[in-house]
Amino acid sequence: MGPDRDGGGMTSQSSDFQLNRPGVLIAALPAVLGFVPEKSLVLVTVDRGEMGCVMRVDLSDELTASVEHIADVAATAGPDAAIAVVVDDEAAGCRMCNEAYRRLAASLSSALAERGIELLAAHVVDRIAAGGRWHCADGCGHTGSVEDPSASPLAAAAVLDGRRLYARRAELQEVIATADPARSVALAEMIGSCEDARSDADARRDVETAMAAAADVADGRPLADDTAARLACALTDPLVRDTLYALAVGDYAGQAESLWAELSRTLPEPWRVEALVLLAFSAYTRGDGPLAGVSLDAALRCDDSHRMAGMLDTALQSGMRPEQIRDLATTGYRLANRLGVRLPPRRAFGRRAG
Repeated sequence: MGPDRDGGGMTSQSSDFQLNRPGVLIAALPAVLGFVPEKSLVLVTVDRGEMGCVMRVDLSDELTASVEHIADVAATAGPDAAIAVVVDDEAAGCRMCNEAYRRLAASLSSALAERGIELLAAHVVDRIAAGGRWHCADGCGHTGSVEDPSASPLAAAAVLDGRRLYARRAELQEVIATADPARSVALAEMIGSCEDARSDADARRDVETAMAAAADVADGRPLADDTAARLACALTDPLVRDTLYALAVGDYAGQAESLWAELSRTLPEPWRVEALVLLAFSAYTRGDGPLAGVSLDAALRCDDSHRMAGMLDTALQSGMRPEQIRDLATTGYRLANRLGVRLPPRRAFGRRAG
């Protein structure tokens, strides 16, 4: 799918924060990505002195050949500049490693320059933890230590926003990983084929079922198989699905997100894709770009032609901010009025959803 990226969780910071204090910038990366990167190239874009999109890709022997694609993704949002960070615990004292990263930085700088983006700096760090050591990839001689990531202002902001920070990317992916393959197979048999002809009354009942199930899941009650199967079919109805997008901006958005995560781990393909996209939309609207990104990656693996998944993925890559995405929920409220369903009122962003 290309680089991991965070567009929904962008945070405005001063240029001094990014340009003159590498140890602080590097310490902030786990809060932006949602996990602690290892064996990674992280590219931080800079737009008018503020942090823009943050992308990550695994280190590999083919990485230098991928810089054109990385630069294309970075250029989507039209940033002015970028900063690269290579995370490699074997780089310290490894002359061959550092020569390879010097060439990587040079290739990346050239590719970005062709797209009007200046590579301001490239750093190599052994680990993103308090006391980790960084140095310039180009051999400029500058070096320093990494600040404590848990003390980063961005980490504090993430906690206040209700975002969980993960020690590894694999832990973030577990949020959507299929929990019980045997149950998913059994559910596929239960779901069978969904009805094509449905009335507004059917849609209204399904929306109400989804809201009730969200409250149950959020309270720790298990999702019954028959309810999961019913919701799988319900989410294939555009009227139901588009109405439920509005829950992401309502007072009980957290409950709905818990349900979408549970369905993402439970439902088989192809029904799983709609839960993944609803989860991605919910995460995006509250500024959790990392969760939105892994959910969209999984959704597009299920169905690479899914219209909403593709649109959200493009928005995330281009750095579109959460407040712009939230406007899409207006359609859900309009459809709810048509169905006669009372949705939770819109919440004031800046405080946590219930």
